[in-house]
Parts: sequence; C-alpha cells; structure tokens
Amino acid sequence: MFKKRNKSVSSKSIKTRLVGNFIIIILISVLVFEALLIYFTRYYFYHNVENVLTNQIRISSDFYSKYFSNVPLEENVIDNVDVFWQQTNAQVQIVDLKGRVLLDSIGVENKQTLGSSDFYDALAGKKGVSIGKVDYGREKVMTVSYPLKSDEEVVGVLRFITSLSAVDKVIRNITLIFISIGIVVIVITGAIGLILSSSIVLPLREVTNAAEIMAGGNLEIRIKKNRNDEIGKLVDTLNYMAEEIKKREEIKDDFISLVSHELRTPLTSIKGWASTLSRVDRNETKIFDDGLTIIEKESDRLAIMVEELLDFSSFASGKISLNKKKTDLKDIFYFIEKQMRPKAMREGIHFQVECEELPLIELDGDRIKQVLINLLGNALKFTPPDGTVSLRGFMEKDAVIMSVIDTGCGISKEELPRITEKFYKGKNSKAHTGLGLSICDEIVKLHKGSLQFKSEVNVGTEVIVKLPLEINHTGVS
Repeated sequence: MFKKRNKSVSSKSIKTRLVGNFIIIILISVLVFEALLIYFTRYYFYHNVENVLTNQIRISSDFYSKYFSNVPLEENVIDNVDVFWQQTNAQVQIVDLKGRVLLDSIGVENKQTLGSSDFYDALAGKKGVSIGKVDYGREKVMTVSYPLKSDEEVVGVLRFITSLSAVDKVIRNITLIFISIGIVVIVITGAIGLILSSSIVLPLREVTNAAEIMAGGNLEIRIKKNRNDEIGKLVDTLNYMAEEIKKREEIKDDFISLVSHELRTPLTSIKGWASTLSRVDRNETKIFDDGLTIIEKESDRLAIMVEELLDFSSFASGKISLNKKKTDLKDIFYFIEKQMRPKAMREGIHFQVECEELPLIELDGDRIKQVLINLLGNALKFTPPDGTVSLRGFMEKDAVIMSVIDTGCGISKEELPRITEKFYKGKNSKAHTGLGLSICDEIVKLHKGSLQFKSEVNVGTEVIVKLPLEINHTGVS
C-alpha cells in the first residue's frame, strides 16, 4: 500500500509540474503579448489624436505667419481671435514668450505663467507635445504646442488642448476585450495542458505498474508498446530487461542443475571406487588397476568441468583479461600437434596439422591453445576410427584463419545456431558442461575475431577461427 501511495503521489506530482509549468509559460506569453497589444493600441490612438491636432495647429500657425505676422500678437488676439480656433474643436490657448496666456478659448483664467515641456519646445521653434492633467479639470488631456512666427522669429506659442477621456474609454474597452481573450486562451491552454500531461503520465503509470510487477518476480509480463517516442523506448528497454533477466535466471537454474548433477557423477564414482579399494585384498591387482584408472579418469573429468566453470564465471563477471604478445602461430600449432597426436592415435584417427608462413600476430597464446584444444577435442570425440581430423593455418586478406575440419557425425541445421549457447548440449553431445564452445566463442571475441561453423550430418564439420591482424591492445572485453 505504501508503494502504491508513493506511486500515485509521484504521478500526480509529475502531472502538476507539467500542467503548472505549461500554464506559467502560457500566462507569461499572454501577459507579454497583451501588454504589447495594449501599448501599441494606446500608441496608435494617441498618435492619431496627436496627428490631428498637429495638422490643425500647423494650419493655424502658417495662416498667422502669412497674414497677421506684421501685427503684434496682443493686437491679433483682440482683433482676429476666431482665426486661431476655427480650424479645431480643441481648447485653444495663445501664450506670449513669457508664458502668460493671452487667450483661452473656453475662458479659463490662467494667473500663473506656463512652464510645461511642450511650451518650451515650441519656444525653441519646434512642435511640443505633453500628456497630463490640467488644474481646472480631472480629465487627462493632450496638449500640442506650436510656435507663432513673424519673419522667422518666434513671437508666441499656440497651444491646442483636447480631452483624452473618449480615447481612454475606447482603449479601456479594447483592453478588456484583450484581457477576456487572454483569460479564454489561458483556460483553453490549461485544458490542453491537462490533456497533454495525461497523455504522458497515464502511459508512464502503466509502465510503472508493469515494472513493479517485474520487480516482484513476474518476468513473464510484457508491456504493450503503443507509441514510438521516449516512452516507447522505455517500454522496449523494460521488456528487453525482463527478457535478459529471465535468460539469466534460466542460466542460473541450468548452472545449479549442472553442478548438482554433472559434478556429482564423477565424485560418486571416485568415492565408490575409493571405498571399494579400501576393502579389497591388496593382492587383487587387476581390481586395484581398474579402480585407480577410473579414479584418475573421473578426476581428470572433474578437473575439466571445474576449469570450464571457473572460466565461465570469469567471462560472466567480465573479469577475464588477455595476456597478449607477438606470437608465431607455428609454435602454437607445434604444441597442439604434440599434445593431440597421441590421443588421435589411440582413437585410430588420422590427424593432420598444416600451417603456412604467417606474420607475427598479437594474441594470448594460452587462450588460443585452449580454443584449439577444445575444438580438436570435440572433433576427435565425434569422429569415428579411420576418420580424419585436420588443423590448418593460413592467411585470408587481412586475417589469420585457423580451421579445424573433421569427418565426424556432423551437426544438424537445427542445432548449429545454438551450439555456442551457454549450457547447451546437442542430442549427440558428449560434453561435460555445455560451456566449452561458449568459452571458445568468448575468447575469440576478446581477440576481436569470429568463430564460424559449417557442418553436414554424416559428412563432417568445419570450425573456422578468424583473427584480424590489427587487434585492439586493451586486452579486455
């Protein structure tokens, strides 16, 4: 129950983080986008108002410069006041160079002199614009100021002032529309985020449930793959892991079965004959000879099995290493011939060894001897008297080939692909452990080479050991 609760909390946490992060990203994006929209909307409307006032004030200023500039500004204000505001509906102010308001179209009394930025810009001979509030009202206004000139000399300032309340109302309405759209977008994206997170979390939950079942010891279960993304790769990995663990469990069971059965047989025989010899009359030399011979053979058999099991353990744990050095294969072939010929003669088998001139090759001589002795031992074991077993060494392109050929019973097509599997014993096998060829295959692979088998039932078998001349110098698989 504790595990399940942890699993639920974990899945919920992933979902919460996914949805939360997704919504935060969308929220920030929407806020930034809406802020830009609102800014550019405000800029657009204010800029339009400014352009309208600018066009109107320029017309009035140019009209003054052309037709009234020869008359002092104060007199023009008195005699031609309508000239200044007939072009606009905005509030109009005429200001002298000292900042005193000479005329206000709506009759506002201005006792203080002006000091706004737009006024000083106009005094400098350019258009001035300011946005703010006035003393006589609460509304936000825009003021556009323009110089009044006489003979290219600034004699006063013309100011057009308009309320921005209507524009601000439109901007507020548009802003509310943008905010509403943003809320809708956030809600929709949040729902999409929930759906997307569920599409990730739910498959992960299924994978987790299956992984927990596997961890509980049920290696028969397999997770159904519904997609080809990262989760699909995880499913493939877990299924492969379960398959590999199952295979290793089978190997372990086979190993235990092998140790309990194969090792018991020679030990039982040794113990039985030792017990028999201890009770037999010392004058019974034939029984003594037979018993000692059997004890010796069974001891040798036991030693071979123990050696194979130790090698298997080293390969399985990855602790095996190679002691490589430059080697002449002719020396190895000479050693093999001396060791295997007496056995071949006892079995009545023709044994042939042939080795061409080969370059020195870097390898572990003892391990290669182990491979060849094992292969030749199998060949002699399955070849009947008067048969032939041959060992050949030659070059083929950039590789050294060592070939073991026999005229024995051969291997069936069904068994041929499996003969290097650990603990595998064929129908006609006389192997002790079923590890000999597997160990040979591992040794050859450590030398970056390959082990190939060609066989035909009742005709014979050829085993080809192929070692490249350029071999990795690490010496460790």
